[in-house]
Amino acid sequence: MKKLMILVLAATLGFSASAQQFKYAFVTDTHVGAESGERDLRNTVADINRLTDIDFVLVTGDLTEMGTNKELALTKEILSGLNKPYHVIPGNHDTGWSESGGVSFIRTFGSDKFNFTHKGFLFIANACGPYVRMSDGHIPRDGIIWMDQVLKAAPAGQRIVFINHYPLDNSLDNWYEATDRLKKYNVQYSICGHGHQNKGYDFEGIKGTMGRSNLRAKDSIGGYNIVTMRQDSVFFAEKRPGQPLQNPWRMHALETYRNDGRTFPRPDSTINGQYPAIKKAWSYHSAANVVNTPVKHKNLVVFGNSLGTVEALTADAGKKTWSFQTGGAIYSSAASFKDLVIIGSGDGKVYALRAKTGQPAWTFTAKQAVLGSPLVKGNTVYIGSSDSCFRALDARNGKVLWTFNGLGGTIVGKPLLTGNTVIFGSWDRHLYALDAKTGALRWKWNNGNANRMFSPAMCTPIEKDGIVYISAPDRYLTAIDLATGQTLWRNNEARVRESTGIAADGSFIYGKTMQDEVVAFAPGRSNPGIAWKLNVGFGYEHAPSMLISKKDRVYFGTRNGVVYAIRADGKETLWGHKVDNSMVNTVNVISENETLVSTMDGVVTLIREKK
Repeated sequence: MKKLMILVLAATLGFSASAQQFKYAFVTDTHVGAESGERDLRNTVADINRLTDIDFVLVTGDLTEMGTNKELALTKEILSGLNKPYHVIPGNHDTGWSESGGVSFIRTFGSDKFNFTHKGFLFIANACGPYVRMSDGHIPRDGIIWMDQVLKAAPAGQRIVFINHYPLDNSLDNWYEATDRLKKYNVQYSICGHGHQNKGYDFEGIKGTMGRSNLRAKDSIGGYNIVTMRQDSVFFAEKRPGQPLQNPWRMHALETYRNDGRTFPRPDSTINGQYPAIKKAWSYHSAANVVNTPVKHKNLVVFGNSLGTVEALTADAGKKTWSFQTGGAIYSSAASFKDLVIIGSGDGKVYALRAKTGQPAWTFTAKQAVLGSPLVKGNTVYIGSSDSCFRALDARNGKVLWTFNGLGGTIVGKPLLTGNTVIFGSWDRHLYALDAKTGALRWKWNNGNANRMFSPAMCTPIEKDGIVYISAPDRYLTAIDLATGQTLWRNNEARVRESTGIAADGSFIYGKTMQDEVVAFAPGRSNPGIAWKLNVGFGYEHAPSMLISKKDRVYFGTRNGVVYAIRADGKETLWGHKVDNSMVNTVNVISENETLVSTMDGVVTLIREKK
């Protein structure tokens, strides 16, 4: 403590000394769209503009509350009032609920990552998710590739400052991909946001600093940090608009980075050794995130990635046969129709691509991004988009059969068609039921929570005997009358979140809990309570990956890259296999011994069980 006080005093006395090299403003977690977000950011911009010794401003993610186009435009308008250069990256609030799949952030600010050199220091800032789904933080696959290029081009000995929204720890599922790379270079330190507090870190030997949120929270005013860079040291001091700069709360040396050879924990794949009969038949690593379920179309596997590329692989060997470039990130799971593959894109279009060549047979253009997944029945495609519309299109030519425009939010999931009713959720808090032939509203339902983050948007509805089952982020399994939209019962015994499924014979409704267990409920109009639970041992869990039942088995993925198969009666875990360390999307069960899997990090693989 005495040593720290001496350092703080020395720093305070020396702030105006000629040894000072430069200063920058470190702003994070502005959350424009939250109660005081706009006001607090305007105060901070005005305060920074009054400072004459700041070279630039870094804004390290969660610029907005929900990542809406309106919030992004407002944030850009406020930041454009700075009289100094500024650089921004997104955080999970900018991407996780984004109505454009992150496309609008890039269009608004020019990029989701940046690098520049200033007075001998190379600043490298990478994007991070999760993207359009609840999951752990994740530096996107294309961001890692970009980072490799930037680092490779850096001169030997270049002093590096790394910036990310998340800390470089296991709150990012691929933190080690960043730290392992940085430790090969002369990294000086890393800064981050996300935790809304001033805090010092050690990221596997890399000095780290988290900055406070710009929000006022329970205070009367917000705040940010001023970072003072000297030749041999760096100081972090809190600044509140209209008030004097506070004494430094953190300082550390700037020195040549030397890897001391320590080893650190890495993702554990020992589960693969427990089930040696489960092998990857083939594996393909896309150049960007894959946040959708691949479709098997005859002898092809087709999916899209977050750079907007649709890729087709051979189903037997995973070799790429063609690709098609759209204009926006893809979070839509493709659907098969005759000789076409139909998919939505963040560029606002629905594409019907010829399976043999990947060339468009037709396209439909919505007014905003199409993040929802298509459902094809007969000659009709049912699909939602971010322009507050849900549509039925003619699968043969893309012509609009009907449009329902009574939504108040984005659609990112896959609809359910049961009889003549199509059902889907939206980020406007509601579940909708429409007449499948006309698009007329039959009913809409919500869980009573005013917070949009608890919307039933990412869960896929299930229907059995006239009852619709869903599990929203509010952690209830809910049964709704198909005919009326009335709530029949709600059960939160098991903390099921978004991930549900139904037994192949309809005997159980399944739910994946947020800790270790899969639970089952008997379907019915009254609350049956939990029929059984199985401790699978997957740990803490929140990824919205549905449970898929085939014959007497249930298959599902987790946030940390593991795919499981259990008995449909809940009596046994049959196998588990770790693909990587990122979120597994809803799996595509091809047969009893073949499962098609994709992960957020862009891995697409066919898992095969040897009998």
